[in-house]
Amino acid sequence: MINDVISPEFDENGRALRRIRSFVRRQGRLTKGQQHALDHYWPVMGVEFDGQPIDFAALFGREAPVTLEIGFGMGASLVAMAAANPHQNFLGIEVHAPGVGACLSAAHEAGLTNLRVMCHDAIEVLDMMIPENSLTMVQLFFPDPWHKARHNKRRIVQVPFAEKVKGKLKLGGVFHMATDWEPYAEHMLEVMSSVDGYQNMSENGGYVPRPQSRPVTKFEQRGQRLGHGVWDLMFERIK
Repeated sequence: MINDVISPEFDENGRALRRIRSFVRRQGRLTKGQQHALDHYWPVMGVEFDGQPIDFAALFGREAPVTLEIGFGMGASLVAMAAANPHQNFLGIEVHAPGVGACLSAAHEAGLTNLRVMCHDAIEVLDMMIPENSLTMVQLFFPDPWHKARHNKRRIVQVPFAEKVKGKLKLGGVFHMATDWEPYAEHMLEVMSSVDGYQNMSENGGYVPRPQSRPVTKFEQRGQRLGHGVWDLMFERIK
């Protein structure tokens, strides 16, 4: 696995450009199990960033609907969804190597053949490797809310990002988001409602009940016990 999640950019004088990122790379220490998974299962399920459009039929060895999950954490819910939907293909993107290792390990243990993972900046992957009109679903669950007002610009859900995702979705494809931070939920709703070509799948123009397709994570279960709310948003590409 090439462990460089951000492609460097330089100005005309050769100075590295600083770009606003929606994530901070907290590398953390790999467990033996995670390192074993990276060593042995990445060659099977891992996709290197090469800047070339992905041929999903070739990647998965079949034609099937493709779901892209951005920031899958430790991969528990992604593996559960792939296991529950063998007729679909899943591609997960995560910048933290321990999470990638954990996901690969769980996917191998579950015997999955319909899951592939990447370890790179999702924006660059969307820009350079995801073909237009190729995805059935894009999932973004519990992204960093960047609580402080001066950091709000780092939130991944902004108008340009929403438009980018729309272009990758097939007509009728869905962008599904979830957050446990109500101000970020309100921000997501405002952004998504402002982008032409999307339709809110909520009957009242707000949030949707958690669909059965999104497993409840341990993190979410803990939050529920503490009385924390979770807000799901689903927007369909209609044009």
